[in-house]
Amino acid sequence: MQIIDNLKVKEKLYIEKLDNGLTVMIIPKKGVQKKYIIWGTNYGSNESTFIVPGETEITKVPDGVAHFLEHKMFEQENGTNSLDVLTQIGVEANAYTTNDHTAYLYGCTENFYEALDEFMDYVQHPYFTDENVEKEKGIIGQEIMMYDDYPDWKVYLNNLQAMYHNYPVRTDIVGTIETISKIDKDILYKCYNTFYNPSNMVMVVCGDFEPEKLLEEIKKRLLDTKANGEIKRIYPEEPEEIVKDYVMQKMEVSRPLYAIGIKDKPMNIANDGDKNEIVRKHIAIEIILNLILGDSSELYKKLYDKGNISAAPSMEYEFSKGYAHILLSGQANDPEELYNEFKRTISEMKENGINEENFKRIRKTIYGEYIKEYNDITDIARMFLADYFKGINSFEYIEQIGSVNLAYTEQILKEIFDEKKMVLSIVKATE
Repeated sequence: MQIIDNLKVKEKLYIEKLDNGLTVMIIPKKGVQKKYIIWGTNYGSNESTFIVPGETEITKVPDGVAHFLEHKMFEQENGTNSLDVLTQIGVEANAYTTNDHTAYLYGCTENFYEALDEFMDYVQHPYFTDENVEKEKGIIGQEIMMYDDYPDWKVYLNNLQAMYHNYPVRTDIVGTIETISKIDKDILYKCYNTFYNPSNMVMVVCGDFEPEKLLEEIKKRLLDTKANGEIKRIYPEEPEEIVKDYVMQKMEVSRPLYAIGIKDKPMNIANDGDKNEIVRKHIAIEIILNLILGDSSELYKKLYDKGNISAAPSMEYEFSKGYAHILLSGQANDPEELYNEFKRTISEMKENGINEENFKRIRKTIYGEYIKEYNDITDIARMFLADYFKGINSFEYIEQIGSVNLAYTEQILKEIFDEKKMVLSIVKATE
């Protein structure tokens, strides 16, 4: 078992790649009562075109299959629902689908191994019939309609669709009523057998565990499955330029919502040098966003004092295989004014350079936030899982932040914060 010791956060990461290809990551937390496990597959809504290992023909499935599959995994042949079974023994269980992975999880203070029996059983035993697939279409159809009426989701999705021409990140994770109508049990089994192979999965566990003992308990519950060959994932070509720079929709909202997107050129994280570089770039972008519109920035104070905004925006750098973008979102009385001030601040920062004192202060604050993430076992496990599928060890953010200097941050500002790659999406109240 490989052990990575990070002295800055006083944490150890134990990693083992099993014979069947499954990667197990364990972060022990002595004295912590809660235990948390998350089991993910490198399969999200972006994977709709692929070649199954051992085949030569391209498989194309409807949008929404990864999310549909996540919904169906809890239903068992004996008529039980694993989510209910886990809840009955005092365990908080859930699952979610993103653009690049699907994850199943639970947290508890007691009955961890009893829950592990059910957890590892249902993830390894899909049960799909014509009847239960048809029934699920109605349930997911209601979810799709609910999201269509959800302004926070629409302002986000509209932004992605204005940024991306072809890349599947622009499509809704749940699919559409039309696309899910084409899903049947054969499609679900094919995607399950392709993407839920242990060699395409990772399990992350955090809590008060003896890693060797925990690993043996996990091995005992694994089916005897052979590792797959490589899945060939096929994505469409995506131009560097955006589709359009503005999109507005009217919905029932008390205050306008905005999402500012900046399209970035994705990096290839095939080798370690690139992995380090993408972490450094991510850190530099976080620093820049906080300098521009974080809650200690001059622009935030100006907009707050005018009554345009009452809180700093949510600010993210989202990236995975084949795509990368910056996204800021929140509420503003006048989103256009906020956007114009945002662009003006970037222009001034490029021209005058970044204030060194402010840069050091923000970098120190972000470092403190990275350290704080290690206080919560849920945050730790989710972070290591999501980063793993991006080819990154989460410790790298703490290791690399010191190497992100002022000159490098100014270089990232000039390279990525390009007005020609920016999109403003707004949801305003219906008159």
